[in-house]
Amino acid sequence: MEFLTVYHTDIGNQKSVNQDALLIKTANSSRGNVGFFVMCDGMGGLSKGEMSSATAIMTMSRWFEKILPTIILSNEWEEEIKTSIIDTIKKLNLKIKRYGEDNDLKLGTTLTILLIIENKYLVFHVGDSRAYKIEDNLYQITKDQSLVQREVDLGNITKEQAKTYPKRNILLQCIGVVSDVKIVVYEGKAEKNQIYMLCTDGFYHELDEKEIVDKLSSRDLVDEDNMYKACVDMVELVKDRGERDNISVLLVKII
Repeated sequence: MEFLTVYHTDIGNQKSVNQDALLIKTANSSRGNVGFFVMCDGMGGLSKGEMSSATAIMTMSRWFEKILPTIILSNEWEEEIKTSIIDTIKKLNLKIKRYGEDNDLKLGTTLTILLIIENKYLVFHVGDSRAYKIEDNLYQITKDQSLVQREVDLGNITKEQAKTYPKRNILLQCIGVVSDVKIVVYEGKAEKNQIYMLCTDGFYHELDEKEIVDKLSSRDLVDEDNMYKACVDMVELVKDRGERDNISVLLVKII
């Protein structure tokens, strides 16, 4: 199992700072190639959001380099990875929260992690950055931890109404705000020719599912050059439609 990986991030139409941050790490191991991908969105409206997202990326990069190589040798590697990443995220959450309190700052970031190992994927999720799987259709792996998603779940508004909901940027969970953060774990089978996408909310607000599938179909994205071009084209489309937030997308194709 090998990976084609590309990303594109853009400050967008209005922001003065890009608070998004992302990570791409791959390595050979006794269990084959391992892919580790992270997407963070430093919280808009909160001071020093870029510090929060950068701290999250550095923390997870160290986990991949220092901790994973030992865990992967264990016969119980899958459960140990889950426990270790969750513990790392909880410590990260408290670190950012305490720094904010000590410096009278409001800090926060979303965090979505995709780990591909052997024939499995694991996704760890806090906030409303998303993970998708793309084949002939689009499958949203994560569920937003947001006020608007809760309203949809409760039947108070429709998915269509959610697109223009005035409080759609309010999160129920993010890193660095409360002491007990809720981390949701998703898992599934990873197969050749699947494409995985991580993105911040600035990317998906102005796109519908058909547009994403039409542009990011696995059969059309045969190398990193056209994968990257597809990312850039979609980000420019989002900007043309008036998206005001930072915009980031990361693609992984298994080959």
